[in-house]
Amino acid sequence: MFDRDAAERLLWSRVQDVPDWPQPGILFRDLTPLLADPVTFATAVDLVAVQIGRGNVDLVVGVEARGFPYGAALAYHLGAGFVTLRKPGKLPRLVHAQSYDLEYGSATLELHQDAAGPGSRVVIVDDVLATGGTACAAIDLVQRTGATIVSFAVIMDLPSLGGSSRVRERGISITALLDGDAPVH
Repeated sequence: MFDRDAAERLLWSRVQDVPDWPQPGILFRDLTPLLADPVTFATAVDLVAVQIGRGNVDLVVGVEARGFPYGAALAYHLGAGFVTLRKPGKLPRLVHAQSYDLEYGSATLELHQDAAGPGSRVVIVDDVLATGGTACAAIDLVQRTGATIVSFAVIMDLPSLGGSSRVRERGISITALLDGDAPVH
């Protein structure tokens, strides 16, 4: 049997807090060390895969940029295809575009118009869910294709910033491995 608490402690052991980045007053939770360590990277992907379940999705959509490695590995694990949500100007064919606000600015995401379609079951993957701007833009883009979103999966949720509430208000479930607001890591 898999020890979920031990797995969470292992993941937390690689998270690095970076104060005042990308601007003063923001505590950035750097998850890139999770990717660099093959054990924590595999653990994170395995935990999400177990929660989603093989055969339950047709497509994994990774949000630029940290959603790419997690999403691609998850797609392989789930036996699903992989599609990228990109910053503007990176995709060569017709796209849907969605602008949104971040906790420290604004941005736009794009998705190929034919990336998914009616009947496709999709999980969207990113590293962190904060204010929900990126998540809601990703959800809007995937829904424009007619696909059904099974879950929005992240390594870390920061519920105090309101993003998880915004996602759930849209009727989308969240798969999150770490609670970034938890007092003890």
